[in-house]
Amino acid sequence: MSFNELKQWIIGSVTGVLIVLTAVLPAQLFLIMKGSVTDTFPKVPADFVPEVRAVAFTDSHNRNDNVALAVDTAYELFDKDKTYPGVDAFFGLGDFSSVGGEGDYANYAKTLDEHVRDDTVLINIHGNHEFKDANYKEYFAKYFKHDPDTVTEINGFSFVAFSGERSTTEWTFTPKSLTWLDKSITEAQSKANGKPVFVFQHPHAWGTVYGSTYWSDPQLNVIFNKHAGIVDFSGHSHFPMNDPRSIIQTTYTAVGCGAMATFELDKNGIPGQHPDGYDRAAQICIIEADSDGSVRIRGYDVLSNTYFCDYYIDDVNDTGSYAYTYKNLKAHDKAPVFDKNTTATAYKNDGGEWVLSFTEAKAADGYIVHDYKVTVTDEKGKTVVSDTFIDDYYVFDGDNTADFRIGSDTLESGKTYTLKAVAQSAYQKKSDALKIEFTAQ
Repeated sequence: MSFNELKQWIIGSVTGVLIVLTAVLPAQLFLIMKGSVTDTFPKVPADFVPEVRAVAFTDSHNRNDNVALAVDTAYELFDKDKTYPGVDAFFGLGDFSSVGGEGDYANYAKTLDEHVRDDTVLINIHGNHEFKDANYKEYFAKYFKHDPDTVTEINGFSFVAFSGERSTTEWTFTPKSLTWLDKSITEAQSKANGKPVFVFQHPHAWGTVYGSTYWSDPQLNVIFNKHAGIVDFSGHSHFPMNDPRSIIQTTYTAVGCGAMATFELDKNGIPGQHPDGYDRAAQICIIEADSDGSVRIRGYDVLSNTYFCDYYIDDVNDTGSYAYTYKNLKAHDKAPVFDKNTTATAYKNDGGEWVLSFTEAKAADGYIVHDYKVTVTDEKGKTVVSDTFIDDYYVFDGDNTADFRIGSDTLESGKTYTLKAVAQSAYQKKSDALKIEFTAQ
């Protein structure tokens, strides 16, 4: 692991800093660096037949139109599935609200009531935005038909859904609620008989999936690291699920489920980035399993009707065979490649800003170009633009160009400039530098 990668793992969690520094951080770094490099990733065998199917989504923040679309889409995908028809359950992983007010609960619950069928299990949990309102327990009891912390048995599989109780802030859980989580997982695993045990909560465990070094709760690490083989699903960060870092296996499997309202990303290790297209967010996580311990996890973009990832775990209980470790995922990533016929242009948009556009670099199969480090120089060699731009890999529109706004006064029409660009993958693999001339339109 490079220094820059290590830095990104260490850059502060928003809660529990002392816990991270004294206990969680060293243990987690040790876990993520374990594992071996495999020749290939597992493929879904032709004879895999699910015995349960659930759909998880997170962080809708009052975008109930996207929630409705997600539910309807899931039914359309699987009502006539020949292998295993239907959807057994939906799990909403919190932050369906903005400030936790009762009106947000009412509107969200109304949407679900109108779209989720009576014979489908529906489980919701609190996110930190629900914790902003002191009446979160009262509202939950009024609008949902189950406890905030609940274990649901579906076709013999255990699904542990953890809302927790707000501790001193919206970012932390009470010890009592964490004890419930620990005991519930223990009990579920004791009777699983080889079946996977699924866990759902709003924040990521620290230092696991993409976004978890910023948006997470390290209290969860203490619990999850004790329970080998669980499969955990979370949200909170809004970091896109189609980034390959949104799955990681250590002693258990952790999956980040993207977002249903807006995406957030990081640039040069700094979170809070909202590049163009960040509001085109509606990703769901499809979970299937059989009683032999096999699990299939797929990401689906409901705005474009696109599957964007497909992970298969032959046996979640065989931790020594895990393929989606940080080490193995990074090893299979490759530096992006620019096509030899790559072209670049610059034009002014309706707002008067210059837009730099060039043919996207190609990422390795199943991977992404995360960002481009771009320098533009004029005819005298003077640098007029130098920045890192996040690629819109989270938008599924078939466009193969990278388009970045570079300001209204950076270029002059009719002048020739030189573009130098380096594409960087999720695991910081860098392309050869692209260097081409273009004329500002």
